[in-house]
Amino acid sequence: MKTICLLTCAALCCAAAVRAADEKWTDLFNGKDLAGWTQKGGQAKFAAEAGAIVGRSVLNTPNSFLCTEKEYGDFVLELEFQCDPRLNSGVQVRSQCFGQDTPLKDAKGAPLKDAKGKMLTAAAGRVHGYQNEIDVNSNKARWWTAGIYEEGVRGWLFPGAQGGDAKVFTQQGGKLNKAGDWNKLRIECKGTAIKTWLNGELRADLKDDRVAKGFIGLQVHGVGKDKTHEGWEVRFRNLRLQELGP
Repeated sequence: MKTICLLTCAALCCAAAVRAADEKWTDLFNGKDLAGWTQKGGQAKFAAEAGAIVGRSVLNTPNSFLCTEKEYGDFVLELEFQCDPRLNSGVQVRSQCFGQDTPLKDAKGAPLKDAKGKMLTAAAGRVHGYQNEIDVNSNKARWWTAGIYEEGVRGWLFPGAQGGDAKVFTQQGGKLNKAGDWNKLRIECKGTAIKTWLNGELRADLKDDRVAKGFIGLQVHGVGKDKTHEGWEVRFRNLRLQELGP
């Protein structure tokens, strides 16, 4: 009887721990509408459909972003995406958008410069910050999904200036990508560390301290003026976030 009681207590404790872990997650999308989100940048179309956020390309407009109204610093973000292979997309984290042209600074407050020594400025209304790439174009065959690109600022960080072998990254990405299906992306930001996983496998692992907090954004990349490029879709579902304590 004592053994049975101990086993029962252990099972209850385990179940309670699972419930406690689940309670730490916050759903960023209610499955019905775009409450809690706001659009920045271009005029691509975003809508809530069948339990997913759907972004559709629109001609003659720059990159468009559906952004959280709340900002986040240290967190784990999980989501699933399904993207037309012709459409480039991504997920912004710790990102910003200013109402006027704003000189950018590094973590120490000094003017931020590019590789040629030119000072970098964020244009008014331009979304900028860390982007977790969604790259599923089989014709391009780069497969850099879950790589980290700094939108509107320094460009490729991983693979790139902050580490990662481009060839190895491509080979891994090609094996992990589920063509035409839902793929799972996990992003962890904690202090200066930013890590990403694609379908359960670690992809990017870098340290960068330029921005510690910002909004999360879902991108529909600009497609130019070719009429055949209109209406391409990217879908996001099961978006949930767990804020990390100090």
